[in-house]
Amino acid sequence: MPRVKSVKTTFTAGEVGVHLMGRTDLRAYANGAACLRNVIVQPTGGVRRRAGLRHVAGVAGGGRLIAFEFNTEQTYLLVLTHGAITVYNEAETAVATLATPYAAGDIPSIAWTQSADTLLLMHPNHAPRQFIRTGATSFELIGWSFEQGDSGRLHQPHHKFAKADVVLQPTGTANAIGVAASAPVFTAAHMNARFRIGGKEIRITGISSATQASASVMEELDGTAATTDWTEQAFSAARGYPICGVFHQDRLVIGGSREAPNRLWFSKASDLFNFDLGTGEDDEAIEFAILSDQVNAIRAVFSGQHLQVLTSGAEWMVQGEPLTPTNLDLKRQTRVGSPIDRYVPPRSVDLGTLFVSRDGRTLREFLFADSEQAYEAKELTTLVRHMVDHPVDLDYHPEERLVYVVMGDGAIGAVTQYRQEAVTAWSRIDTNGAFRSVAVSGGRVYVLVERDGSMRLERFDPSLMTDGAFTLVAGTPRAPWGAGQGGDSTLAPLEGVEAAIRADGWVHAPARVTGGVLTLTEAVSAVEVGRPYTHEVAPLPVFVKEAGAGPGQAVRLVRALFRLEATQALHVDTGRGPVPVPFARRDGLSGPVAPAPATVDKLVRAIGWTKGEGTPLWRVEQATPVPCTILSVMTEISANG
Repeated sequence: MPRVKSVKTTFTAGEVGVHLMGRTDLRAYANGAACLRNVIVQPTGGVRRRAGLRHVAGVAGGGRLIAFEFNTEQTYLLVLTHGAITVYNEAETAVATLATPYAAGDIPSIAWTQSADTLLLMHPNHAPRQFIRTGATSFELIGWSFEQGDSGRLHQPHHKFAKADVVLQPTGTANAIGVAASAPVFTAAHMNARFRIGGKEIRITGISSATQASASVMEELDGTAATTDWTEQAFSAARGYPICGVFHQDRLVIGGSREAPNRLWFSKASDLFNFDLGTGEDDEAIEFAILSDQVNAIRAVFSGQHLQVLTSGAEWMVQGEPLTPTNLDLKRQTRVGSPIDRYVPPRSVDLGTLFVSRDGRTLREFLFADSEQAYEAKELTTLVRHMVDHPVDLDYHPEERLVYVVMGDGAIGAVTQYRQEAVTAWSRIDTNGAFRSVAVSGGRVYVLVERDGSMRLERFDPSLMTDGAFTLVAGTPRAPWGAGQGGDSTLAPLEGVEAAIRADGWVHAPARVTGGVLTLTEAVSAVEVGRPYTHEVAPLPVFVKEAGAGPGQAVRLVRALFRLEATQALHVDTGRGPVPVPFARRDGLSGPVAPAPATVDKLVRAIGWTKGEGTPLWRVEQATPVPCTILSVMTEISANG
């Protein structure tokens, strides 16, 4: 009956799916885990209990979060909801609310990009908007203004949506004229739209029928002959508006529209709202369509090492240094595709671009390979397909090296991404409710959380160990906290919740918030009150070839030594349910919680055998709202073939 010791020093493969259980030969098996819930994998290998969530504000209905960086010292958070944008400053105070044309059903398809102090918002069914800061607490939401020439011509993109042989015939060359089409062209939505006949611009002033319209001439026409040389403005109520856009090489790049989903438009260099094609000089605007053997509806454009174009069926690279009408090169790179039902923003991580696949089952890294001089779309979810459920939002925190992927089922996939150390480690974050959006703003991670039928704006806060939490402080110790108790703000968002509580740094027994008031068993000076959450860590089933410990073998855990950092509690299940490991105690408020975070080794002994069940020999499962970081686990096991 041999005994063998093994040390699990890292969790850098993250949580892995059951489909890996048979691959004990892989490094990911040794470095992975069966369950990582509400913990974050550190790039150095350990796992720590995730930060709690601080309550910021209630939100009127579903929505989306967008970070707006005015400069390096001033950042704002935009909360998009039905018909409104609410602006929060760095003090997490709502400083402005602006009306928008976006209904709740429009919000998932809104795309955005930013340059300097201007944020551009795009939706295929709404005229594009500029969000502009005009003062510390004043903002505007206005329509795009394309540059206007001396003749009144607007330098906006144009396109011919009708068949090539459809002709227009004007009744005159100046002032007010009539325009006849050889096939149905005009709709009521064309009112005030700009057309160009022979390159000269007119503005539609009336619609008589699908083939008859009246117009005002902006630039004198060359004649009244019927011609196929005509176009209309690419973006209008009749034809739809931009799907997405980005700033690249000092140009505004627009990717697709509702009725021209595969076209790209590039503004003039250093003239972001001038799309005049001119005569093809190097600084003039560019326009072309993505044509291939598959549908290429553009879903996102991203400025990386090259201009990257993500479509419904493939990923493309637009090359040119600099991009000009004559040296532009478009090449398809991979065939994955992006979601068509919503806009999930691609994010840059260490020169790679993370994007969600069209099927909603994988997260990909679009990365240029020098050896191939081409892009690859490496899958980052091979080991964790069970966790990926049609992501709806995505953002990256560079200081923490964490990617936050909001799933359709309301969970967050937290991905520690550190390519230099070959670390891509997934864990799952859940809460009493459902996550709906995420944004990193000013170094902080904000989320929209749906709880109890209402939406909340909350922020991950490393000082907290509960969710939807409030922290209250009093000059004089007291037991009641909440509305009317010495000027405290209300705890109404926690009404009726059996709350987890830390009082003066110690764990207090759970208590219920009633009438916006929390009453403790003794007076304290500071309290954190919020919703409890449980973190779990479980290794994969044991496999030690030297000891004959593997599938079908009887195995017993003799003992496990947990090396901990800055930890105040540890609950370990070795087959009899989670049991607290002894730490320093204090009578009254606390249970088995250390008075200060401790960096220690804790030994756990176990009894009982397992044989072929595929269950882990130990599991950490803990709701106690205090820090817990596991650096490594040394196990001694006994095997009996």
